This record gives sequence, structure tokens and C-alpha cells, in this order.
Amino acid sequence: MGQQHTLASEVSLSGIGLHTGVTVNLRLLPARANTGVVFKRTDLDGYVIEARSRHVARVSYATSLMKKGVLISTTEHLLSALAGMGIDNAVVEIDNLELPIMDGSALPFVKLIRQAGLRPQRARRYYAKITKPLELVDGAKKVAVYPAESFSVSYSITFPHPVIGAQSLDIAPSAAAYAHEVAPARTFGFLAEVEMLLKNGLVKGGSLENVVVLDPEKVVNPEGLRFPDEFCRHKILDLMGDISLFGYPLVGHIVAERAGHAMHAQLVAELLRQKNRWTLTTTEPVPLSSPVPVHAEFATAGA
Repeated sequence: MGQQHTLASEVSLSGIGLHTGVTVNLRLLPARANTGVVFKRTDLDGYVIEARSRHVARVSYATSLMKKGVLISTTEHLLSALAGMGIDNAVVEIDNLELPIMDGSALPFVKLIRQAGLRPQRARRYYAKITKPLELVDGAKKVAVYPAESFSVSYSITFPHPVIGAQSLDIAPSAAAYAHEVAPARTFGFLAEVEMLLKNGLVKGGSLENVVVLDPEKVVNPEGLRFPDEFCRHKILDLMGDISLFGYPLVGHIVAERAGHAMHAQLVAELLRQKNRWTLTTTEPVPLSSPVPVHAEFATAGA
């Protein structure tokens, strides 16, 4: 995958926004080399917002981008799918302010990308290779990135709920691994928080069709979970979408503990600020053939 890639054809889908509850039509289009991923609001005369860290506006319950007052909300699942499937350049057209939530995972977007196909481009792909560690801590929340010869993630979460508890996963997601092990993991929420979220103007489009909902004891969704650790896998899904806003694929080992959108965004912002911690290269990452070890300072009992 040393070359940049875009979509081989145009594809589209429709759905509702998780937080707004509004119907939105989305179209993915090929883009020229070195374009990156750009969003285009077709309902606002085609206003363009580049998928870059400098446009991150909100990181509460979703990652939203804003440029000159124009908002695009809940971008992380599509961005995750594009990054996970190796798409460097794409135009994302939407006719409302929030991307469709679909089933709450990135799988519908993966299927859409596969429907479109991938087209290699003449330009070389640049990678940001981590050369010095960067660690961020906020109380019990931690996120770090370490030098490595490939991209990998070690993620740990802890929730005081009998279905979740402490979960951790180490993964080096190739496109195939991403599609099968990460993309199907759905977003989740707690029944006890629904009233509060609605009062704050959120989850207006939420349902058992697009969110894994937990009551105090169990998963409410009749179909149950797709993975026993679906919650941790979804955090990795979100992370991959959020770090794509760096602008280049990372070559490094990310370790996260109880993190979320805000810390993901902070890691990207700090990497962009501390340019001495990485270097651009066209050398392709070395595929991993063994599990990723969790760094001792981020290992937690029971995780």
C-alpha cells in the first residue's frame, strides 16, 4: 500500500443522524491524489471542510468538525472506515449537518467502500513515523504513542457495569482485520443517561437499531452483542477515526486507557504541535506477526 488510494467509483447511502435525528443523504466520491478526506455540505452551496485536526470543534459524545461556523457532526465512524480500509483521498458529500449513524458501527461504511472499490494513484503515500514517545495523562485517563515499525493499538476500558467491567484488546489492524474485528463494533450507551442526553439535545435519532443499550444489569438489544468485548472494540474504531485527523497514517504503537474522543483529539493536537516526535516517510510499515505487548506503565489489573 505504498501508493495513495481513492475510491474507484461513486457510492451513496441514506440514514439518520444519531444526535439530530434528521435524515441525511451521503455520497462518497473519488478525489485526486494529495486531497485527503474532505467533507462537502451540498445543502450549503458545497461548502468544504477538510478532515483535519484544526477543524475539530466538539468532542463530547462524537467528533464534530467546524469551519467558519459550518458544522459537520459525528464524523468518526466514516473516517475510521476510510482509514481502516486504506482510503487516502475522498470527497464526502452530505446534505445535512450530521453523518448518518446507520447501525452504530463502521460496517455499513466498509461495505460502501467495498462496493465502490479502491483505485491506486500515482502519488506515494506518506506515513508519520513516531520517533519519540508522547504520553498524556488526565487522572485515570491515559493515551500514549510509542515508536514502532507498524501501526498498532492497545486499548483498555473499565466501566462499573456487569456486562462491560474491564476489557482490553491489542490489535494491528490490516484492512482485513479492521473489516472483521473492528468495524462491526457498535456504539453503546446507558439507559439511565437517556433522559439527560435528550435534555441536552442529543440522541434524538438513537434506537436499538443503532446503539447497544445497557440497563443496570444487561444489554437491552434483543440480538445481544457482536463480540464479548464489543465495547472496547468500538473505542478502537473511534480512535482510528479520530487519529485520521492527523492527516497522515501513523506508524507507531498507541496505548489508551479509559480514553475517548477528547483524549484522542488531544493526542493528535500534541503530535502536530511537537513535530520533533515524528518524521514523514514513504517507507511502508512492517506487518506485525505477533501480539502487541501492552506497555507496563499503562497495564491495569484485570484489564
